[in-house]
This record gives sequence, structure tokens and C-alpha cells, in this order.
Amino acid sequence: MNSVKMLLKTKPAGFCHISPQAKIIEALRLMADKNVGALMVMENERLVGILSERDYARKVALMGRTSVDTPVADIMVSPVLTVTPQQNREDCMALMTAKRVRHLPVVDNGRVIGILSIGDIVKDALLEQEATIHHLESYVNS
Repeated sequence: MNSVKMLLKTKPAGFCHISPQAKIIEALRLMADKNVGALMVMENERLVGILSERDYARKVALMGRTSVDTPVADIMVSPVLTVTPQQNREDCMALMTAKRVRHLPVVDNGRVIGILSIGDIVKDALLEQEATIHHLESYVNS
């Protein structure tokens, strides 16, 4: 059962973020450039929200707003669900399932240190499952 801290070590360092005053079009460009599905919304070093592609689809496109005129603050999700480095993969899976979210910022002593996606969680679970299968196969074949 891997900790959030261990999961973050398997990812490139850093995370993508944007200002709440930035326009949605800037956020969409950044998500496309970085190939990510969500951005943390930060004021200085403080996490104030999260913005996902789903938020854009539901709160801009479907509501008749424009990406050029709408600030991130108008559609971001706040407050943000977060996890700590000490929590484990199962904690993340339970929270994501219960709250129907796909991204969890990781906060350590009030400071954002990364973000986990549902893809990160599934990848880790599959790797652990493969390792278990390999271990059992080698045990049976010995």
C-alpha cells in the first residue's frame, strides 16, 4: 500500500497552476500545453481552488460564458479536497470515489507539493498487482 509521498516520487517534479484572475482561455492553453486535465488555482503560494476540463465543459461551454472574458475564479472549485503525503493510495481512491473528483492536490504543512490524478492512482494499483502476480508465479514455480 503506497503512500501519497511515494506516489509523488513516480511523477515529474512540480505541478501546473494558474492565478484566479487569469482568463479561462489561458487555463485551457496551459492544460493543453502541459497535457494535464486540471490546474491548481494559486494566489501566491496559497491553494484557493482547482480548475478541471470538466469545470470548463459544465460551467463555461454549457452556461453560455466565453473563455476569453471569464476569469478562472468564476468557475474554479473551492474549497479544494486535498490529501497529505502520509495518506495512502486507498485513502485517495475512497475520497475520489466518494466525492467524484479526478484530481487531488497534495498539501504538506499548508504548502502544495504536488497533485495526483485518478490515472496516477490506477497506474500504481496495476503496478502493485503485477508485482504480486509475479511474486506468486515465482513462488508457485519454485
